[in-house]
Amino acid sequence: MTRPMSPLLAQLESRLSQMIDDIAELVACESPSADQAAVKESAGVVARVGQRVLGLAPEVIEADGCSHLRWKTGEGRPRVLLLGHHDTVWPSGSLARHPFAVRDGVLTGPGCFDMKTGVVMALHAAALAGPACPVSILVTGDEEIGSRTSRRLIEESAATVDAVLVLEAAADGGALKVARKAVSFYELTITGRASHAGLEPERGVNAVVELSHVIQRVHGLASPERGTSVVPTVVSGGTTSNTVPALARLAVDVRAWTRAEQERVDAAVRGLTATVPGAVITVGGGPDRPPMEESMAAGLYDLATRIADEEGLGELSAARVGGGSDGNFTAGLGRPTLDGLGAVGGGAHADDEHVLVDQIPVRTALLVALVRELCQ
Repeated sequence: MTRPMSPLLAQLESRLSQMIDDIAELVACESPSADQAAVKESAGVVARVGQRVLGLAPEVIEADGCSHLRWKTGEGRPRVLLLGHHDTVWPSGSLARHPFAVRDGVLTGPGCFDMKTGVVMALHAAALAGPACPVSILVTGDEEIGSRTSRRLIEESAATVDAVLVLEAAADGGALKVARKAVSFYELTITGRASHAGLEPERGVNAVVELSHVIQRVHGLASPERGTSVVPTVVSGGTTSNTVPALARLAVDVRAWTRAEQERVDAAVRGLTATVPGAVITVGGGPDRPPMEESMAAGLYDLATRIADEEGLGELSAARVGGGSDGNFTAGLGRPTLDGLGAVGGGAHADDEHVLVDQIPVRTALLVALVRELCQ
């Protein structure tokens, strides 16, 4: 016997047409992260949609030229933070090649999956949760380029809530994201001394030779058994083919499941010393995002699976992913954080970016029920 649709899911199904219109409005306003004017225009569109859905204007926060939005609903201290971003990786003009469309139950358009659908879901969920559920909604404008101007705002918004629900898109198969790796970025500069490669090579200090040693040592810091990757990515060095190189550079990407591993690699990178006499290694960069460790999501995931069963929303699954999100920051503060609650689909950052329309009301119903439960 087919289980009857829950009243909450039925309520969301009746809102689906309006939600699709809201998503279309957000997608139609391109918002590449590095274009602050475009992000500002997008913030205006998000604010307009949010005011229409919530009946409440947002607080607009400008930080170093980047536009962020925050709503607070209900009375008293916000109990839950709904976290998302409205910037995308798509350059201006992408709409001409990938216009918004809905065909055969699939919604497409630049930024629809990552993560403008999630923004609309957050707004409608807060509206349905009702005034008895004090919620903060934060929609930032620079997540795709490292959250440089929004990190302090994210941490401030998360500091006093009981839980953070991140509206980033779901993992493969609709899985919720219960862990994310820590992220560190480094730029190593090796300084040597130039000399003529043919006439006086012995007078030079070869920065590229030192770089070759550094690459091997950095690569050796990885720990596959712990899930820690340390990847040399971009290298440069030298000036002309007949000059001993006086300068070389190396970019390094580090991912780790735990703070201890992130700190181990950080200490090792900062402790690098030159093997070529006279060469000097300078370390720039460092930890960018703390890990979202699974312990921060466990209780919320258990609650979500119970709610999904009670509301007839289908079976949930969990995923651990290597990429970072703003949920890393909130989990790093010790705030219970569950990620991947946004759109179900795929193709983030790619030409086949898409959202499964039938999952929009299902996942928004899950979000509403989570918020209500957490606000009790």
